[in-house]
Amino acid sequence: QVRLVESGGGSARAGESLRLSCVAFGYAYTDACMGWFRQAPGKEREAVAAINSDGIPDYVDSVKGRFTVYKDKATNILYLQMNSLKPDDTAMYYCAADADGGSRCHRVYYGQGTQVTVSS
Repeated sequence: QVRLVESGGGSARAGESLRLSCVAFGYAYTDACMGWFRQAPGKEREAVAAINSDGIPDYVDSVKGRFTVYKDKATNILYLQMNSLKPDDTAMYYCAADADGGSRCHRVYYGQGTQVTVSS
């Protein structure tokens, strides 16, 4: 059974940084797509950043230049470095991994989420 466990969320002020981590238990794929989604209160869940099987990252426009997604292949831990945080980044952040081991994140497993709160 696949279990994704996030950590690193918390509170920050605008302009500060946080780093999220995601450990994938029972996930058989080392080169599949993994990424981060977020959901703010009253809003739909959105894809924030993902890294495909070639190690190429992709970002939603609102975080480009501020967030960096990367994976330690040796440990299969996924990270999201978030710099220059804004109040609009406040959301529950979810780690995701492609359920079919695909190169892009289509049908995904989600973790339980970690809360990020940014104050102005």
